[in-house]
Amino acid sequence: MKYILKIIFCLSIIFLLQNCKRQTRGSISSPDTNICVTVLNENGKLTYEVTYKGEFVINPSKLGINFKNIEGLNKNLEIIEIKQKIIDEKWDQPWGEFKTVNNNYEEVVISLKEKEGEERLMNITFRVFNDGLGFRYEVPKQPNLDKIIISDELTEFIFSKENEVWWTPVHKENSYYESFYTKSKIAETDTINTPATFETKNGVYLAIHEANLTDYASMTLRKTSNKSYEAELVPWSNGDKVYATAPFKSPWRTIAITDKIGDLATSTLMLNLNEPCAIEDTSWIEPSKYIGIWWGMHLEKYTWGQGDKHGATTANAKKYIDFASKHGFNGVLIEGWNIGWDGDWTADGTNFNFLESYPDFDIEEVSRYGASKNVRLIGHHETAGAVTHYESQMEDAFKLYHKNAVNAVKTGYVNKYLDGKEWHDGQFGVRHYRKVIETAVKYKIMIDNHEPVKGTGLQRTFPNLMTQEGARGQEYDAWSSDGGNPPAHTTIIPFTRMLAGPFDFTPGTFNFDYESTNKARVQTTLAKQLALYVVIFSPQQMASDLPENYEGVQAFEFIKQVPVIWSDTKVLDAKIGEFVVTARKDWNSNDWYIGAITNEEQRSLSVDLSFLDKDIQYTAVIYTDGKGASYKENPYPIEILTKNVSNKDKLKLLLAPGGGTAIKFTPK
Repeated sequence: MKYILKIIFCLSIIFLLQNCKRQTRGSISSPDTNICVTVLNENGKLTYEVTYKGEFVINPSKLGINFKNIEGLNKNLEIIEIKQKIIDEKWDQPWGEFKTVNNNYEEVVISLKEKEGEERLMNITFRVFNDGLGFRYEVPKQPNLDKIIISDELTEFIFSKENEVWWTPVHKENSYYESFYTKSKIAETDTINTPATFETKNGVYLAIHEANLTDYASMTLRKTSNKSYEAELVPWSNGDKVYATAPFKSPWRTIAITDKIGDLATSTLMLNLNEPCAIEDTSWIEPSKYIGIWWGMHLEKYTWGQGDKHGATTANAKKYIDFASKHGFNGVLIEGWNIGWDGDWTADGTNFNFLESYPDFDIEEVSRYGASKNVRLIGHHETAGAVTHYESQMEDAFKLYHKNAVNAVKTGYVNKYLDGKEWHDGQFGVRHYRKVIETAVKYKIMIDNHEPVKGTGLQRTFPNLMTQEGARGQEYDAWSSDGGNPPAHTTIIPFTRMLAGPFDFTPGTFNFDYESTNKARVQTTLAKQLALYVVIFSPQQMASDLPENYEGVQAFEFIKQVPVIWSDTKVLDAKIGEFVVTARKDWNSNDWYIGAITNEEQRSLSVDLSFLDKDIQYTAVIYTDGKGASYKENPYPIEILTKNVSNKDKLKLLLAPGGGTAIKFTPK
């Protein structure tokens, strides 16, 4: 790795500090100079402001922390030192949407001290990249500050205008972000989750989120005016927000900024603000495509608990392994194999035994049979939110999986609370989820986390955290009382939920005529189901339908061929809530793929192929909506075409209502 490091000491600013009555400021900009951040200290109170291409996007906004029972660090402060540096480097990922990530930013570290009294210390660090900025608080070790309780964070985000925002409410339907995204004026929101994506009238997009959420409470945004929010930390059940011991650092507060909507979806800001990989040998971390009995359970063909329809049997697992082996999938997810699923398991997760299987499931035999077919069993740990109970067995449970060559586990927390009282996204939950990831590393196990705390880029440090839920997935199309996810849903999440990292959406429905409770159904065409494998990134990607619904269907070839990790990603065209066109290059070859999807409206798009390599002819295999296709009346028609193309061509795509197009480009 090559580093270009430039240290700049701001002597002129330090000189100004000799007169504390004068306003002091420090400014840094992004490497391309489009984003400029100015930090001001006036009368002992710190604020920051942000401009983009010379126009204010964030007006002066407060910084600071309040503590319980003692004075906070938010007033009567003086700047004692300012240090700046520039970093320009690249780093490689073991998997991702890009093989190599550019990490280029300007940093300023502002050291503060109380002017009188105990003269406590605090640092605030800003890093400004071409795609946005991040800042965090650091409380160093010092005589007058040891164990503390954070009662509030005073961080403000005051916009220059009354923008519109795509948002979900905090802890409304549940505590793991499974709500619809709504677009409204800031004034019409309440307390909202991050990532939250803002659209300005002059075509600038901003997304507020956080990075490297470690031993801290998750940040939500509490509306304070028709154009401002304040950080609202998710509390413990007793009302406290964060327990900390100096020295400690907060997560990074991030603001992605761009006037190109595609660049928002491909921002690496969050990843760059996390620590480098902590796993020395990552060779055991294997992205994969898998199948499982999960959809059959949601359709009530199988049950999680014991009985005539019990899904997790040795015989059924072998049947799924045979299908996976035949079609090149390397994993089969089996849920409901362990004791504890009988009755209303969501009411009491302490009945789960993660070491003992039901009599009709032999984990050793299933693992042995899978190995003979080059297919691994994917494990499952549903906790129903009983995390202390789970932690008491977790080490031994991972040992059991490791013994049986299980290298991936789906975890679940189906309950509004953890241990009956704590939020998933409070410090209690953050600590638990991290413990799971770190324990899994010891046994070379990858994690697919459902009902999670939101992603904040930890997959850079712990790349065994492969994917997460954290939004409405396709399971809602089996039973939701609102009828399932509308066609617009998947045109919104690339610019909202997916800014938090990989999303285990579980696409792949081929049969749309299933019986379901509440008349819920998948509201897409067949071609859109294929396109979702390109639009929605997950390094563990499921073909979620029943095996019999894939047999003999030509379109299944696309799912078998499409990669799950990518060396390059570009969003070619998009409008949030209406349509998305995403192009990705295979990690292991020179093949490119396109996924194009639309909302409930029929749409004609012209796609410029200039992203393809120059002077190369490609064979394009195009899976597109057929004549009469529509998500409402007839989702099945699909047309498969082959064309010769180059980077000088444009393709015209016609997307049916709720439809899509999936394309594979192979160099000739």
